[in-house]
Amino acid sequence: MDIESIGIVGAGQMGNGIAHVCALAGYDVLLNDVRQEALDDAVGLIRRNLDRQVSREKISAEHRDAAMGRIRTTLTLTDLGATDLVIEAATEREDVKHAIFAELLPALGERTILTSNTSSISITRLASRTDRPERFMGFHFMNPVPVMQLVELIRGIATDEATYAACHGVVERLGKTAATAEDFPAFIVNRILMPMINEAVYTLYEGVGNVNSIDQAMKLGTNHPMGPLELADFIGLDTCLAIMNVLHDGLADTKYRPCPLLTKYVEAGWLGRKTQRGFYDYRGETPEPTR
Repeated sequence: MDIESIGIVGAGQMGNGIAHVCALAGYDVLLNDVRQEALDDAVGLIRRNLDRQVSREKISAEHRDAAMGRIRTTLTLTDLGATDLVIEAATEREDVKHAIFAELLPALGERTILTSNTSSISITRLASRTDRPERFMGFHFMNPVPVMQLVELIRGIATDEATYAACHGVVERLGKTAATAEDFPAFIVNRILMPMINEAVYTLYEGVGNVNSIDQAMKLGTNHPMGPLELADFIGLDTCLAIMNVLHDGLADTKYRPCPLLTKYVEAGWLGRKTQRGFYDYRGETPEPTR
């Protein structure tokens, strides 16, 4: 199937990044959100990020203008039904995703491929609640989307070869690399990354080190570009907790038990950069550790 138009559900951190790279690759993009403010903010951010690429001579001004011209926005979810490929990039809650797909289904074209940017939820289970499990798969971008080169492609048990091939073709056209993952909790990247972050939180919880020492040890001792607690703040502590719960519930192994301190931060609403407080406090000129 030739894909020329892409509908994106959710204009947040992931959705606007996906819209950015898809428009730059020549796809017509229709970006949806429930709030006009979120759509306006997303378009503004995409423009600033494209301007930055122009200033660094990564792209030309003509490419930037052409990409911006390919992006349209809508508050009406069912408008996405006319696109060739839908990428759901809403919050990491399964009930929300089911509700989105249920609303979309009556408006979808017969050949439209449905995908989810979920970082951990079962693709097979999401697909089973739709009318097209064979044309449904996981399309998991890494954050920040314009920078990160990997996309995880996850087949559900019913995903057919034509759907996989079409999505793989999109990844190639975006200039990114696809990693094929089986449909098990958290797939590849987060199956490995999140337990590391969770263990870093346990290290903090047990007083082995403070926020600074843990992050500095991992940056300098293992050559990671960001420490695990800094990275958790960047991802969002609510997302980290949600993924750990998926791992714990799906694999029934106590090694995936979320750290109580991670749960406590989420209960406090300290979710990281997006709320200005997490393992670091971002309200001043420079981030300050909160423990």
